[in-house]
Amino acid sequence: MSPSERLRVQRPSDILTSVAVRAAAVYGLAFGAVPVAAALGVTVYDMAKRQGRLRRPAQRPGTFQAQVSTSALTIFTSGQDVFDDMIAAIDGAQETVKLETYIWKDDATGRRFRDAVNRAAQRGVDVWVQYDGFGNLVVPRSFYRGFHPDVRVFRLPAFARPYWRGPVRHSGFNHSKILVVDGRVGYVGGYNIGDEYATEWRDTHVKEEGPAVWGLDHSISQVWNAAHPQEEQMGWITPLSWEPVVTVAANMPLRLTYPIRTVYLEAIDRAQRRIYISTPYFIPDRQVLEALEDAARRGVDVRVMIPKDSNHVVADWVSRGFYAEMLDAGITVVLYAAGMIHAKTATIDGEWSTVGTANIDRLSLSFNYETNLSVVDRDFAARMEEIFAADSAVSEVLTGARWKDRHGMARVVETLMRPLRPLL
Repeated sequence: MSPSERLRVQRPSDILTSVAVRAAAVYGLAFGAVPVAAALGVTVYDMAKRQGRLRRPAQRPGTFQAQVSTSALTIFTSGQDVFDDMIAAIDGAQETVKLETYIWKDDATGRRFRDAVNRAAQRGVDVWVQYDGFGNLVVPRSFYRGFHPDVRVFRLPAFARPYWRGPVRHSGFNHSKILVVDGRVGYVGGYNIGDEYATEWRDTHVKEEGPAVWGLDHSISQVWNAAHPQEEQMGWITPLSWEPVVTVAANMPLRLTYPIRTVYLEAIDRAQRRIYISTPYFIPDRQVLEALEDAARRGVDVRVMIPKDSNHVVADWVSRGFYAEMLDAGITVVLYAAGMIHAKTATIDGEWSTVGTANIDRLSLSFNYETNLSVVDRDFAARMEEIFAADSAVSEVLTGARWKDRHGMARVVETLMRPLRPLL
């Protein structure tokens, strides 16, 4: 036997190893392809189902005020109202405007905001604008070329990032929605910029006038400064004071810090009486889910409000895979039926509340740039509970018997979607 022939002879163990590796590769591809195919299928079906569906105006529980220590807080549940208020603040700016958003559409509302920041820059105000590249892939670049030359603009790249420096640190979307004017007034919440969000989505935004504005400003500055040389960075501003009852938590992937998840877990673990959560996409990790289940089992009234049908059908189906376990643990699943609810809020025991940009899903809590305002105050919590009650009045409570009676095909789709949980 020649040397070349001897090289071609394989031992039985080598053959088995080769077969096993190939089988694992094929299985892995199939395992990944099945949930993707299922996701594409439900997406196509949902698109067909939505054709011709009438658009309806969003429910608006109202606008609520609360004085918390030295902070004046306004809770907005109408996109039109908060947008009007934000543009008035920009028009009144004397020194600085810092605006950050995930989506900024090229429509009437989007142009109102662009015109407002352009007017501010034209009269000599220092203006910074930053938005997410991935969230605006479908928005024409020509729209963003319409900014005044003095407006400083940063588009977080959708793909062209230095992943080789650290894939986790340089991943994540800029999902924050913040406006800070003159360092004295700040806005944060779930509203993106666009006509649809102004009139058709139920969302929540908070206006803060007080010490916590520093935290919102600092959140914007960290993202901007990490992407710009020293001479182009935002300057550090002096905090008005330490404010223990109104605080800001900001996820910062570049620093590998994700405090919002910790804030949620600590608040849930403290709960004694009730937990009311609103989130458009509920895809929790095991620790967050188990914290809610443990609270329900110890007698806490845990209610999670989710859209009956959101704008992301895949997220809906992945979320539904948690319902049976939640119901078995005693968690009340509230399905908002009046439209798309995009609010990211929680209130616990009539004491602690949060409003911000983070969903209860893996992307928001573990990967994205996010910003949440937390408030420890009974008056503010009472307003948040009023809003939750108003939203509940146009919602459906899911019962265990009803959920167990769902179609068998729905169970199959939920199972097929399970592998997508870590990605959403």
